[in-house]
Amino acid sequence: MVVSNATAGLGPSRGIEGVIALLAVGAIAGITFAAPGEIDGWRWLHWVCKPLTTALILGMVLRTQPAVSPRYRRWMAAGMVCSLAGDVFLMLPQDAFVAGLVSFLLAHLCFIVALLGDSRFAERPWGMLACVAYGAFNLWALWPSLPDALHAPVVVYVLVLSGMGGQAVVRANRHARDALAGSAQWSMAGALLFMLSDTLLAWDRFRFVIPLSGLWVLATYYAALWCLARSVRGSR
Repeated sequence: MVVSNATAGLGPSRGIEGVIALLAVGAIAGITFAAPGEIDGWRWLHWVCKPLTTALILGMVLRTQPAVSPRYRRWMAAGMVCSLAGDVFLMLPQDAFVAGLVSFLLAHLCFIVALLGDSRFAERPWGMLACVAYGAFNLWALWPSLPDALHAPVVVYVLVLSGMGGQAVVRANRHARDALAGSAQWSMAGALLFMLSDTLLAWDRFRFVIPLSGLWVLATYYAALWCLARSVRGSR
């Protein structure tokens, strides 16, 4: 009976994941083919599919059974809500970059709180140091191109983003051989993909144009959110 119930539960989960994949493709296609500076059909496709993709990933977090813990699910869900707000701010016709930055900053803080539920901050420091070093290098490389008004917000954001990635690596090392190993590996993959996505976004916005940047930024972003959502699932 347990096997039957577990197998039966795979159908809805796979159905949601299929819809998420289709919406993500729509969001990527919309931003890739939209005419610069114009509100055309492709732009509307992006505006519709982008927040819907994140909203469905949030739904995936809320529906996952069994969860690692109620606390982990709650904070991961809060991070997804903040990410959804960031999606909306960053796709608006007007420049709402700072509002989007703050939204994702709050998202990363929520993810850090979730990760700290079963691991201590930087208890195994090498992964944390590597992520902070990666963030510091990108900040150094981008610094000459950053507007003065963004210096302080970007420094704070990079520190929090690097801390989130580093804590996910710490958690993965902490639980490498116990029942939380699967969750920890998924959360580490999601956190590192989030760092990569934000790196691509920052370099494309402030340093040089990356060909098909919307494709690379959104593909890694949705992969990051999906991995973080997948990390909510505990062992049955």
